[in-house]
Amino acid sequence: MKDIRLGDDLWEEWEGLGLEEDGIIYYTKDHTNIKNELVRKALASAMQKDGVAISLGEAFKMLETSKTFWGWAGYLEGERELYLCDENEKTEHGDTVISSTKITWIVF
Repeated sequence: MKDIRLGDDLWEEWEGLGLEEDGIIYYTKDHTNIKNELVRKALASAMQKDGVAISLGEAFKMLETSKTFWGWAGYLEGERELYLCDENEKTEHGDTVISSTKITWIVF
């Protein structure tokens, strides 16, 4: 039977471009309050299922020293990766993304 945990599918490892941070990066759509207990539980659960943390307890400890960023991301035409952009849908190189969305990133 598959282990189903409400909310852990809201967080994914960042494979996009433009966020110049070292470490493991997770993201979710929208500007999210990472201090919210349900948000923290969902992220910790995703980290455990992905093998980033060996337990929920370890995941919660990692959250205590993580960095949080809020911004926007979107897709360039014909591309499959999200690109960091500003609220005007422009990347750091001046390209325009298609329909940007608010993003919250957590860096470990």
